[in-house]
Amino acid sequence: MNMNDNYHLPPQAYAQPEDEIDLKELFIALWKGKWIIILMTLIFAAGGVFYALQQPNTYKAEAVLASASDSQSGGLAAMASQFGGLASLAGINLGGGSTDSKAMALATLQSRKFLNAFINKYDLLIPLMAGKNWNAANDTLQLDPEVYDAQNQQWIREVEPGKSPIPTDWAAYKQFKTLLAVSESKDNGLVTVSITHLSPTVAKQWVDWLIKELNTWTKRESLDETRRNIQYLEAQIEQTSISDMQAVFYQLIEEQTKNLMLAQVQEEFAFKVIDPAVVPEEKAGPKRALICVIATLLGGMLGMGIVLIRFAFSSKKED
Repeated sequence: MNMNDNYHLPPQAYAQPEDEIDLKELFIALWKGKWIIILMTLIFAAGGVFYALQQPNTYKAEAVLASASDSQSGGLAAMASQFGGLASLAGINLGGGSTDSKAMALATLQSRKFLNAFINKYDLLIPLMAGKNWNAANDTLQLDPEVYDAQNQQWIREVEPGKSPIPTDWAAYKQFKTLLAVSESKDNGLVTVSITHLSPTVAKQWVDWLIKELNTWTKRESLDETRRNIQYLEAQIEQTSISDMQAVFYQLIEEQTKNLMLAQVQEEFAFKVIDPAVVPEEKAGPKRALICVIATLLGGMLGMGIVLIRFAFSSKKED
């Protein structure tokens, strides 16, 4: 018997996995479907160019502000540290926490209450909600005739059944927030307020009005608070017979009265304008080149996807 007969090896079958991706076949499939890819790319590129050209130019006006160092908060907290010990003898709490006036002013600037009051005061609802384009020849804002009928002075925009075509305060606030941008530099604390609008003149004007109204708003709030504090201190004087406490209250009233007088003559109460807004000469948007590039890439990707899906289904049918 031949010894080699005991060492017969079973034949090995090396089967090619059925789901293995063959890059060569994919490349061939893409090459065969090149006209589909080219066609989809051209269609999306043309659509991107058309869409980009239809978008009106927008302009951004911005101003750089600094927090007013001598801003008068009108609160009792500034006096609490000096006279808090004596005031506590009478069981009176003047308050101890300090308030970040700049943070409160920035929060006010972006609040719904302030912005709605701002829109109503300057009658900005029509240019805000119905503006369509800017006529550079005569520097006028053109209104959308499908939203507002300027001849009859009537809102005609399409709304859901049961709702008024006149924009609500909520809709006006949301629209204005898309135009307003507020940023604070971490390096120097300067605040930049900007408005992006179809009209460069309107953008500059709204920035100026916003800063003016913010200073007026915070000034009025501070004056009201100071007057309430003085009334409170005067009431406490009548309720106590302790001479030391009366002296404390009189000094507090004196300081609050000084704050009141200074605040009344201070125009830039919350923020001082470092770099005022100007009418922008260059557009801020839209980024038409970027829109065209993205549309072209999407068209090419969609075309390749269609070709690969067709290749996958044809491969399954052959199997």
